[in-house]
Amino acid sequence: MTTTDIPHDFELDARGLNCPLPILRTKKALNGMGSGQVLKILATDPGSVRDFQAFSKQTGNELLGVDESPEEFRFLMRKR
Repeated sequence: MTTTDIPHDFELDARGLNCPLPILRTKKALNGMGSGQVLKILATDPGSVRDFQAFSKQTGNELLGVDESPEEFRFLMRKR
């Protein structure tokens, strides 16, 4: 499933940030959201795919989709 198929409630622009900043900003954004809401994250760090998969497993927030283009990565995460 692609990130364009799923509606989201909030968007976080983490482009240009390197590990661990995209994860830290995502954690902060999720803390301000309600259970079940969806956050779209834009990132450019190549390690972010692995980082978001691990973050999802550790926190229980569901990683709904990952899209990749030459310019950026797009993630959708549902708050637990």
